[in-house]
Amino acid sequence: MTTLLVIAKEPRPGRVKTRLTPPFTPEQAAALAEASLADTLDVVARTPARRRVLVLEGAPGPWLPPGFEVVRQCAGGLDERLAAAFAGCDGPALLIGMDTPQVTPELLTVDFADCEAYFGPAEDGGFWALGLAEPDPSRLRGVPMSTPGTGAAQRARLTGLRVRDLPPLRDVDTASDAELVAREAPHGRFATELTRIAGVPR
Repeated sequence: MTTLLVIAKEPRPGRVKTRLTPPFTPEQAAALAEASLADTLDVVARTPARRRVLVLEGAPGPWLPPGFEVVRQCAGGLDERLAAAFAGCDGPALLIGMDTPQVTPELLTVDFADCEAYFGPAEDGGFWALGLAEPDPSRLRGVPMSTPGTGAAQRARLTGLRVRDLPPLRDVDTASDAELVAREAPHGRFATELTRIAGVPR
């Protein structure tokens, strides 16, 4: 069975979702980040898995459900932190971030029986999911992160593997992203928090 990895930051004002400010305050952006993280962890908790691991920058809070191992993120760039997350696994693993609260257990229920990797592209040119049957950190080290070409560069690192592509999802980076994602998952904590803060109809 697969290990599910979630890489995340503690939702502290001024440290998360800075591209949401403005129009939101740092406190509102952190509240939205916490809701997004809580939705994501809830979905992972409901997905069959061998292990559920939160790879965290910061400290866990009341938003963390039971059943998760918490591992501190290593130092270095995002590519190094993602690589280290996979290095801590001894079997098939699927990694996601905290920016896609619309994700579902169905999307995360993967089977490596006839493939060696999964790749979930993000609509902004990045990626929202990466799965490796054999978690080789070298598949991530050196990939330029947080650029419009990140997804293509990471996908190229999977050359030679049998890859299954997952549907593209939208990351929550901007206020416009937040509105669109809330409409995709109108009953989640994220959509509820966005409505509370901004009065955005669901």
